[in-house]
Amino acid sequence: MTLLTRLLVIPFVLAIWEVLALAAGDTDFPPPTTIVVRMYELWFSGPAGQVFLTDDAIDNILPSLGRMFGGWILAAVIGIVAGVLLGRSRTATDYVDPLIEFGRSIPPPLLLPVFLVVIQLPAPWGGLATQLATIVFGVIWPVLLNSIEGVRAVDRTYIETATVFNLSRAQRLRVVVLPAALPKIFAGLRLSLSLALILMVITELIGGSDGIGYQLLQAQRSFDGAGVWAAITLLGVLGYVANSLFVLAERRVLVWHRHATRNP
Repeated sequence: MTLLTRLLVIPFVLAIWEVLALAAGDTDFPPPTTIVVRMYELWFSGPAGQVFLTDDAIDNILPSLGRMFGGWILAAVIGIVAGVLLGRSRTATDYVDPLIEFGRSIPPPLLLPVFLVVIQLPAPWGGLATQLATIVFGVIWPVLLNSIEGVRAVDRTYIETATVFNLSRAQRLRVVVLPAALPKIFAGLRLSLSLALILMVITELIGGSDGIGYQLLQAQRSFDGAGVWAAITLLGVLGYVANSLFVLAERRVLVWHRHATRNP
């Protein structure tokens, strides 16, 4: 099935939505055309010097993206490093496994008040640090667990071959272990990226003073149904674009893995 064929369902669904929404006449369920117009008014009707972004877009969309990707990158670095180290030592993993299971069971939004108390920084850095800490805590687990599993799953024959060639521990890690574990690590990174978007919105809804989530909350409070749907649509588009870009990067980095699985 071609990409064009798969995309044909989108205008079909939008057309049905348009007809049903116009027939209902409910401001809380606006048609897609109204939502697009509202999105244009809110974020994309700015001057050409600002790449057609409005002040609202610069003040809210860009900070949201910064928090989302900042928290995701921090979680990725910490999760991969810790996961590789733990994956290389089964004894260490056995010791910390109860802590990992306990930590991943805690809903990250519940820790917002805790981080507010623990992170004593002046505004606005305190709020930003709290939001980043919540995002990092929530998205680190898929990266950490997949990194551990990826390192553990490395074929022992590869390790023994590297030992025969007198590779050092650092060389074995760089040449053998990390490449073999990358497919699992990338799977964790992709899952954590979607979680980062969700947690970014939650932190802005609960304790934010800007961002897409904050705008969504303000639209809901002012009974702006089109504004609420505009924010939801924007989040969906951002999530789709981020995931698509990640998949493209993954395919480029793991091109050798696809060839290996196709030609065993």
